[in-house]
Amino acid sequence: MTVNDAVAKRITNLLIEKGITQYRLEQESGIQHGSMQCIMNGRNKTVTLSTIYMIARGFHITLLDFLNDPLFLDGNIEFE
Repeated sequence: MTVNDAVAKRITNLLIEKGITQYRLEQESGIQHGSMQCIMNGRNKTVTLSTIYMIARGFHITLLDFLNDPLFLDGNIEFE
């Protein structure tokens, strides 16, 4: 899985865990709807660390908490 795929899956899992909608996350993080859709649909191939930071902030967690998931282990990420 790519880094973007892992980020999208982590977002989905946190949305469920925290019981919030994608729209609410967009509002809390300051990420535009179109940009979030590109991440969630896999059209964005270059998600940046600053974007991940904004997403984490939208969930009211730290960047480390967002990345602290088995999805981001070395063996799970493919690099192009």
